Amino acid sequence: MELCVALDLPSAEENLMLAESLKMYNIWMKVGFRAYIRDGKPFIEALKKINPEFKIFLDLKLYDIPNTMADAAEEITKLGVDMFNIHASAGPVAMRTVMERLSAYEKRPLVLAVTALTSFDDETFSLIYEKSIDEKAEQFAKMSYENGLDGVVCSTFESRAIKEATSDDFLTLCPGIRPFGEDAGDQQRVATLEVAAKERVDFPVVGRPIYKDADPQGKVAKIVALMATLQP
Repeated sequence: MELCVALDLPSAEENLMLAESLKMYNIWMKVGFRAYIRDGKPFIEALKKINPEFKIFLDLKLYDIPNTMADAAEEITKLGVDMFNIHASAGPVAMRTVMERLSAYEKRPLVLAVTALTSFDDETFSLIYEKSIDEKAEQFAKMSYENGLDGVVCSTFESRAIKEATSDDFLTLCPGIRPFGEDAGDQQRVATLEVAAKERVDFPVVGRPIYKDADPQGKVAKIVALMATLQP
């Protein structure tokens, strides 16, 4: 497992202070909608200056017509980030178009597809997709795997089934991780690190339990130490 820290604080200054406090760790940093719309490319560059070994996951969940998604994916690649995501709901043509466009690059980011947002419960998810989360997440994962993506964003509880339906090497990135059983907040499907390890999660994403802690650096130290004991 590789820790991914969600930079979801209200300002660039606060996010960069958090990153500065964690610069001794070569970990992933998740840059989401709010941070990127507000702070843009200079924010990504600032993170890399803090620690060039930080890996950047740009969490924009692209969802549009295939050519527009491929155009955006190409611009994201030029930013030098290490991973980004699209919505699996965009479908197989969009997936193929994105991956074909990025094949021209010698070094491209990892591309993941969002299956079901972890804020959904089964009832509200089925109102939209007319299937259970488990069913649809696996279907989306197979579609993503067959069309050349590197993995999916899913909840911890779908990770093992997705790998069994695709490949052990097909990546799962899972938000909603509460390392030591912290409050779930607005997430519906949360899990501890022990559960994430058992379910073969590759990238556990941790946000509020770190940045709301009085000692974020100490919290990450505990998380990293626990993860080391959970590696197979």
